[in-house]
Amino acid sequence: MNPLAAIGRVFLHFLTGAGRFAIFAGRGVIHCLTPPWYPSLIGRQMLNIGYFSLPVVGMTALFTGMVLALQSYTGFARFNAESAIATVVVLSITRELGPVIAGLMVAGRIGASMAAEIGTMRVTEQIDALQTLSTNPFKYLVAPRLLAGLTMLPLLVLIADIIGVFGGYLVGVYNLGFNPTTFLRQTRDYLEFIDVFSGLVKASVFGFIIALMGCYHGYYSEGGAQGVGRATTNAVVSASILILLCNYVITGFFFGTK
Repeated sequence: MNPLAAIGRVFLHFLTGAGRFAIFAGRGVIHCLTPPWYPSLIGRQMLNIGYFSLPVVGMTALFTGMVLALQSYTGFARFNAESAIATVVVLSITRELGPVIAGLMVAGRIGASMAAEIGTMRVTEQIDALQTLSTNPFKYLVAPRLLAGLTMLPLLVLIADIIGVFGGYLVGVYNLGFNPTTFLRQTRDYLEFIDVFSGLVKASVFGFIIALMGCYHGYYSEGGAQGVGRATTNAVVSASILILLCNYVITGFFFGTK
């Protein structure tokens, strides 16, 4: 019976964690939709997630677009299809690479920061102090981060799309010898609204996931400094996995075969 008991313990532990996470996410969403709100805290988190993440996201998008154009050229040249490079760059950036890369970069930067900050507050009993002062931790800590992640990541992705396409343009025109007017015309003609919209929907979901996982793992961290480090690692890993999973689901919803 020992193997069965071990399997049962693992299964019950999984159900306990899943239930706790679902309750935490539900409480977070409810507090995002109901007053009171803290505009100063929301603005601070929006600045941290959006403005301070812009350099790393912009540099990543720029080099991603450049590499994508270069790799597309080396591959398409085998089939005499070099004219499709502009289309491939803009569709790949707006649909997939822009949201996913921006989400992963922000998860590494912001998700870890949120988990470390809230985890430190948990192990030093600052969250208990908030409750003693009649301040709801979900209103003060979780809701501002969820709202900021939900609103700022689409703006980051929109900027990343522009920078990524510009990187592809630089390589295509100045390295591969494409005509600038032709490259821009193909980029404009084959880009549709659904391509950009699907990427922005992904960005909103990814921003919510990043903030949720950072807050969740930080809120339930325990064990001192070691527990905070473990919560930080878990926040980044779980957010990255969920980003890739949700990316497939959303892509199937928008572009899956009927």
